[in-house]
Amino acid sequence: MVHNEQDIATAGRNLVYFPLYRSGGWSDRGIRQTLEDAHICIDDLHDQLRSRGAFYGVFDGHDGSAAALYAKENLLSFILQNALFPTSVEEAVKEEFLRLDRDFLEACQQDHNLHSGTTALIALLQSRNLLVANAGDCRAVLCRRGKTVPLSSDHAPNSEGERMRIELAGGTVTSDGYVNGQVTVTRAIGDWHMQGVKGLNDTGPVIAEPEIKTLELSEDDEFLLLGCDGLWEVFTSSAAIDFARRQLREHNDPEKCSKALVEEALKRNAQDNITVITVCFQAEAPPDVTVVETRSTTRKVNLESMLSLQQDLDIAEASNAYRRIDC
Repeated sequence: MVHNEQDIATAGRNLVYFPLYRSGGWSDRGIRQTLEDAHICIDDLHDQLRSRGAFYGVFDGHDGSAAALYAKENLLSFILQNALFPTSVEEAVKEEFLRLDRDFLEACQQDHNLHSGTTALIALLQSRNLLVANAGDCRAVLCRRGKTVPLSSDHAPNSEGERMRIELAGGTVTSDGYVNGQVTVTRAIGDWHMQGVKGLNDTGPVIAEPEIKTLELSEDDEFLLLGCDGLWEVFTSSAAIDFARRQLREHNDPEKCSKALVEEALKRNAQDNITVITVCFQAEAPPDVTVVETRSTTRKVNLESMLSLQQDLDIAEASNAYRRIDC
């Protein structure tokens, strides 16, 4: 049997590892008159899932906070109630983003004061399995052994794929990056009050369908950042990861880390509401990267030795069996 380096590393990560979930979020209205963002942090979903799990979400509202608050209060329960959950989690999440959008339309028809929109970024954890779903320009970034791993795409009007989809749906993108001259995001919950922007069953230029990424966490994964676009206006993904990692190495407190990121974004003249969630997957603070690399190399050597020994035993057993047959 042949084992490559990736097989060996994967085997080592998954032998006994189960991530912890520790989180903290922070919001600030910044230079805006009101805070239209909402966020949610649930570190323990055992009662709902009958197994280990967690849920996090950042909802960046516009034209009011009603849509963001509606998403915060309802999206998780919609997902957990979906008939496809938990066997087909990705499909369940997609369906419930769309259901949330339709339900919010009905709520707006009953109460015109609710008219607004929101982007939606969530992280759903089931043991080691992480699902990130994003509709809008919030962003999720993972820190893996000090390295930056993007887990979402920004849905901006000027991105090639989104512009093409908008135009095929009969919409336009202005030179200053507005869809139909009205909104600067291409995927959102709500915005039903805007003429020609939304359509039932995601037929309009602005849609609620999320893009989804999944992965299995390993012991190399240290923490996850979820942030609205107010953060990413003044931070690159790598710079935010580096800043957060320094914070966590100093105090190992995810809420303090989120607050520090928000405060630093304000110092850098961010022009929007700012919301950040930090989710840690280890009990300890992130280690020195050189120590991580040393441990990784040691683990790899040990596993190579184990696999080499197993291969020798397999060969010896096959040889003995051949001799028995030959006799």
